[in-house]
Amino acid sequence: MNEIQQFKQEVAQNIESLGKDKKNKEKSIEWLCQVSQYNYAYNFTWMGRPIIQAPQDLVALQEIIYEVQPDLIIETGIAHGGSLIFYASMLELIGKGEVLGLDIDIRNHNYEEIINHPMYKRITMIEGSSIDEKIAEKVKTFAKGKKKILVSLDSNHTHSHVLKELQLYADLVSVGSYCVVFDTLIEDIPKEFYDDREWEPNNNPKTAVWEFLKGNKNFKIDKSIDYKIQISAAPDGYLKRIH
Repeated sequence: MNEIQQFKQEVAQNIESLGKDKKNKEKSIEWLCQVSQYNYAYNFTWMGRPIIQAPQDLVALQEIIYEVQPDLIIETGIAHGGSLIFYASMLELIGKGEVLGLDIDIRNHNYEEIINHPMYKRITMIEGSSIDEKIAEKVKTFAKGKKKILVSLDSNHTHSHVLKELQLYADLVSVGSYCVVFDTLIEDIPKEFYDDREWEPNNNPKTAVWEFLKGNKNFKIDKSIDYKIQISAAPDGYLKRIH
């Protein structure tokens, strides 16, 4: 075994050990609850645009993007556009690929910032509900001919909405790539944190993932990512296509 192989083996052992440390996971959730009162995920930008993601998830995503080398990344939920810019910048670094963003309401001030950004050259946006069959058909048409596709779901976080998104878009994911479902963390956080939202424990992206996987054996949860990054808005949300 050479030094590179030895290092990779050590990392794999570290990750496995982290996965067995239940107390540490409890502390991670406790910490996330504590910082949520300060809108933790809202406090970061990517290349100048608010990204509204935990930094640890961004590290995991860049690893996935480099491994998969996607020709297309589809994201539902645009908000300020930071994630679109992030995905586009990763594709710029690997030298290929496009980003397609969907949102039911692309606000004018965000739209202007996105189209004037240097990474816009790799971005296309569609306004409309991600669970509208007509919008889904537009996405499928756009995706035709793309060999490697990654999907990121981060719009409405109710169970029914995310389950419908999974039913509409998961089949576009290429084997070996991922469908990343964000805000599965809602299931693990007390209800009072979501008093003003439609979603809550028992009605959120994680419950949608669990139901989706009951009837779809093409995907599995990549637990190694959860173990590795510990702090995440998407526990059980990194779905790898295996068939």
